[in-house]
Amino acid sequence: MRITKEQVDDAAAPASGYKIYWDDTIKGFGLQVTSAGVKSFVIQYRVSGKSRRMTLGKYGKLTAEQARKDAKKKTGEIVQGIDPLIAKRKTEVQSITLDAALTDYCANNNKLKDATKKEMRGNLTWGSKDWLKKPLTAITGDMVLHRHKHLGERSHAQANAWGRYLRAIFNRAMAEHKAQDGTSIIKVNPVYMLTLKGAWYEIKRKQTVIPAHQLGAWWQAVDGLPNPAAQAYLRLLMLTGLRREEGLGLKWADVDLITGTLTVRDTKNHEDHALPMGRYLHSMFSGMPRYGEFVFCNAHGERLSNLRYVLRKVRTDSGVAFTPHDLRRGFASAGARLVTEYELKKLMNHKRKDDVTQGYVIFDTMALKEPMQRIEDFFLKAAGVVPGAEIVPMQRAAE
Repeated sequence: MRITKEQVDDAAAPASGYKIYWDDTIKGFGLQVTSAGVKSFVIQYRVSGKSRRMTLGKYGKLTAEQARKDAKKKTGEIVQGIDPLIAKRKTEVQSITLDAALTDYCANNNKLKDATKKEMRGNLTWGSKDWLKKPLTAITGDMVLHRHKHLGERSHAQANAWGRYLRAIFNRAMAEHKAQDGTSIIKVNPVYMLTLKGAWYEIKRKQTVIPAHQLGAWWQAVDGLPNPAAQAYLRLLMLTGLRREEGLGLKWADVDLITGTLTVRDTKNHEDHALPMGRYLHSMFSGMPRYGEFVFCNAHGERLSNLRYVLRKVRTDSGVAFTPHDLRRGFASAGARLVTEYELKKLMNHKRKDDVTQGYVIFDTMALKEPMQRIEDFFLKAAGVVPGAEIVPMQRAAE
């Protein structure tokens, strides 16, 4: 049988499975017909003693004559020692764009939070929007080096983040897309050039906290906010050391006024984080209206989100330049002098992989109530909310 349009049109479908009609003139070239009547052109060949079958295309998208030409071409490649399946796979991988690789990375990384996915796309669009439609294989080390330097003129931290995100995407693509022999089709991660050239920017960890003598002015400025939810939110961050998004995501279902505890579900280390409340926080939560599932929302049930106005007003009214993470650092600084190291780690949900001892130290949430109260009392007294005690300058503590 010579596979022609007429022969393809006349080829009968089997009762079940599939049937292959082989061409008499091109070795290994055939027409595969399934029981559903789907017709595809295939080529079968041997490489290193192993038989392989490759689909050239479906009939309709590919004519019989086009399939014959492609089969002849593939047969010639096989004679030269080229495996058509590997060549096809390489061609497919070489066409994967940065945008497609980013989408794949986010879709298949179960540990990646939605906020991180959003940050990755935003950062890579900020730093390399003109690269999103480029194939990964078209991005070179020199391109990365020059772009990183250019981005660094705007922000060292953002440029480094761009490099880390790009590196992660390439690492996944290199691990995911491999040839039949197990080697990566994408041979080099171009971001390695930043390490090779020592081009990563040195970013010093911030050490800023609100000084104890400014806590009163800060607290009064928070009192002056027109939005009660924003007031309560900032106080929560100061008195618990929660991260910005952890606080915003707190739900009423996770606030237990009977036991005096709250539980954060979406944490950085992907584990639930239960905390005891101090007396002030317990009273604050008890008096708050419940407009929706989230604790910090308006009367319409809309969660607090845009903090720019809130933070700007508090900074202006208090004269204290601060960020939400400064409140977390302040909690850590106060806790470093008021509670034990392991109590503080537990309160802040810190874990160190190299700290074997902490694996044997188990703290019940209620056992942390007294340490938490000590830290809360410090801030309330320093801010003048309750009568109090000597103001001691806080020592800076790295998180």
